Amino acid sequence: MATELDDLATFAAVVRAGGFRDAARAGNASASGLSEAVRRLETRLGVRLLNRTTRSVTPTEAGARLFERLGPALGEVEAAVDVVNAFRDRPAGTLKLNVPANVSRTVLRSIVVLFLQAYPDIRLEVTAEDGFVDVLAAGFDAGIRYDERLEQDMIAVPIGPRTQCIATGASPAYLAAHGWPEHPRDLLDHACLRGRFSSGRTPIWEFERDDEIIRIEPNGPLLVQPGAAFDLAVDAAVNGLGIIHLFEDWLKPHFDSGALVPVLEPWWQRFSGPFLYYAGRRYLPAPLRAFVDFIKSQPGGSPGR
Repeated sequence: MATELDDLATFAAVVRAGGFRDAARAGNASASGLSEAVRRLETRLGVRLLNRTTRSVTPTEAGARLFERLGPALGEVEAAVDVVNAFRDRPAGTLKLNVPANVSRTVLRSIVVLFLQAYPDIRLEVTAEDGFVDVLAAGFDAGIRYDERLEQDMIAVPIGPRTQCIATGASPAYLAAHGWPEHPRDLLDHACLRGRFSSGRTPIWEFERDDEIIRIEPNGPLLVQPGAAFDLAVDAAVNGLGIIHLFEDWLKPHFDSGALVPVLEPWWQRFSGPFLYYAGRRYLPAPLRAFVDFIKSQPGGSPGR
């Protein structure tokens, strides 16, 4: 029974990850071992569960039906095992979070160290990506996103600063050579360093002042996908290649050092900060419950919604 349950969990992990290599990487296991477990399960059930090609691994119709039923069942098994956490002095286990890149770089930086110091038996796994993710289907315990991206059936707890803004900046050398933009539309005549979502969409730059909203699509010499690649864009701005439009918290150290200068500051648009969100179910795994309680205990924390 134990082996069969392990094989079922392995199958679900492979489907969630979209392949053996990614599932092995996420679970700190070998791809060959996972493949053997799925083959063993297919032999036992007498039906093919996965279609395997050199480029992809996808569930068959039978595999998809099995995966659909397995999710809640495996969740109940994990919940049952996690019950023993209530008898421990300190919560233990793994907490998997999916967050935007800017949140991992700014908001979580001031939280993670304190949380792990408070709960040394918890292992935190953070995946940074900017596209919308069904956290439960993808195998995460919780996600962090902004208000307009939240699903209605999720519980949301404020995390980090309650107000943020997108700042615009350039190096003193760039401004000396190309002049200062005095209105957002002036950026159309400047070199701008932009980002592009994984979907291929390039977001517009939005500014607001006295209830007037200006949206522009500038051009420039560099286009990066959000995430760690934005550091490349920041470096390019510091070295005078163009104007950058990014989270203020991300650019603040460069503003403080003088490497970048704020541009069009009266037009910077402000918005509500991010939320930690998770499924609205009665039972929460001990690591997630500990994290939720920790966030609520921080200055400015609230009971959420």
